[in-house]
Amino acid sequence: MAKNIEPTLKRIGDYLKLEENTIFTIPEYQRAYSWGIDNCDKLWQDINDFVESESKDRYFFGTIIINCQDDDTKYGLIDGQQRTTTFFLLLKALLVRINIAIEKTASDEDSVSLCRGLQERRRRIMGILYKAETEDISDKPDAEKDFEIFCRGNIFENFSINEQYKTDLKTILQAVDYISAEAMVIKIKFKQKDNRYTNFFRNFKFFYNKISELSDSQLNSIAKAITDNCEVIEIKSWQVEQAITMFNSLNSDGLPLYDSDIISAKLYAEAEKKGQQKEFADLWKELNDIINELEIIRIADINSILMQYMYYIRTVNKETISETGAINVTTPGLRRYFTEINKTPITEPIAMCTDMIRLSRIWKKIAEYPQMKVLLKFNENTKLFLASYFYRFTEDEITETIVEPILDCLLRLFALLEVVDVGYSSKYFKTFLFSEEAKLIDKNISADEIIKDFNKHILSNWDKETITSTLYDYNGNVLVYLNEYLFAQENDTMFSLGTRYDIEHIMPYSGYNLQAIREDAEIDSEDEFYAFVNKLGNKIILEEKINRALGNEWFRTKVSTKLENKTGYIDSKYPIARALVSEYQSKNKPHWKKGDILVATEKASDRIVRFIFGS
Repeated sequence: MAKNIEPTLKRIGDYLKLEENTIFTIPEYQRAYSWGIDNCDKLWQDINDFVESESKDRYFFGTIIINCQDDDTKYGLIDGQQRTTTFFLLLKALLVRINIAIEKTASDEDSVSLCRGLQERRRRIMGILYKAETEDISDKPDAEKDFEIFCRGNIFENFSINEQYKTDLKTILQAVDYISAEAMVIKIKFKQKDNRYTNFFRNFKFFYNKISELSDSQLNSIAKAITDNCEVIEIKSWQVEQAITMFNSLNSDGLPLYDSDIISAKLYAEAEKKGQQKEFADLWKELNDIINELEIIRIADINSILMQYMYYIRTVNKETISETGAINVTTPGLRRYFTEINKTPITEPIAMCTDMIRLSRIWKKIAEYPQMKVLLKFNENTKLFLASYFYRFTEDEITETIVEPILDCLLRLFALLEVVDVGYSSKYFKTFLFSEEAKLIDKNISADEIIKDFNKHILSNWDKETITSTLYDYNGNVLVYLNEYLFAQENDTMFSLGTRYDIEHIMPYSGYNLQAIREDAEIDSEDEFYAFVNKLGNKIILEEKINRALGNEWFRTKVSTKLENKTGYIDSKYPIARALVSEYQSKNKPHWKKGDILVATEKASDRIVRFIFGS
């Protein structure tokens, strides 16, 4: 017979102190340890304020939900991972400082009672962190004996497939002092200063430094308050699904529960029912590894991949188009959709995870396509519909040639969104895309038919003259990327956006010699200057290094081939910068004038309009 839920109000010290054969575990589907300094600072301030208030009540730190497994020897932390881990780090920092304080006060006859109190705190904390018996703990710190105790017990095991640095907590807990902890913890490559440490060590260091500011008496008081005067409600469950349901409704750890947390927990529970937990854990780890790479290049995170999958499933199931052809653009939240509206995908965790891995791998493959990089500068919603198209293909099947026609369609439509007055949610954009998505996922419908739909939609709702006029006055940056890409195509030139670049104003937007530059450009007033400086024709893409080196130099300096100890447009790989060098470098004292900006703006506008309207 399944046991009932057991809620118990416990002191922190009693909650954390486990029986000899019991450990806390972080389940495979849990998020990584993500508390940062802000969270730790709030926790520390709450504890300090409570101690200083001298309240006789106890301080409440919320609810912990535990899934009991293996004859109650494993306590899976369903809700409470962040707080529990942080309390371990805080207690370890206290222990290290208490050991230092005991060494200092042991020889002071006036501090006998304080020393006795610190020794009591030392025993209490070592009993919690290492399951050490009181008689095994010496009054005074002994590095050799303490280290033997530190390595003996195990109170925490992390199975999370989302945690990259599982060993760091154990490393910190086993260290005899701060210096040895810092020497042994993980150092993240290519990171500087405190950023090279994991959250585990950064938070430990934060507590260690905060505790260092306390007097020995304050240290004794705060250590006692944390273990004996702070409380949590520990809720034990013996059914993982039941525990996850409570996790879904309770959130007491101070962090928002992401939809992906709930969905991955539900998926894991289903996999466990089917005896597929190992296969699912391996797949989920593979998915997270790919998504970590996508996050670095700002393509997608786990929630956006889930959202794209939801759009795809809803379209496959014809949930967005009624039998009469009416389009329903209302989109439910991820959590509600997968846990209430359509639970079917969750019941097949291996299939759902495999589908998302397939999608993520395609994103990774196409991320470097030049056209893709330009599209990513536009509205994020482009990804939702592009992802549905990707589901037609395997990773091996997808190529730049296959993707290009649909990228063009989306670029054309979202370029319009950039300049017209109506928003994405209007019938001209969202409604049209929802209706078109059914064709995007259908392998039997050719790209040519989709292109015809986009052509018809664009030509029916906008005219060239109005868009051209709007582009003359456009002062944003997104279309600068499109213009550069189209210019490269027009001139059969290679285009690659790269990683570090800026939007460069050919005629500088600011600088010490601005007045002289304005006069050279034949611009009479400040108002006229600001009307021209942000026009499409005055902006290009330029490598960050070159842009920063040039600063607000004169145009003739920017296109010169005779720069000393500097760089300029001549060193750029971007097509318009190189074209400007070719056109102006041989001229005597070339200027970039109002007329040049107008001509460049007209050319850019015409180029973009021809692209949008397919001519």
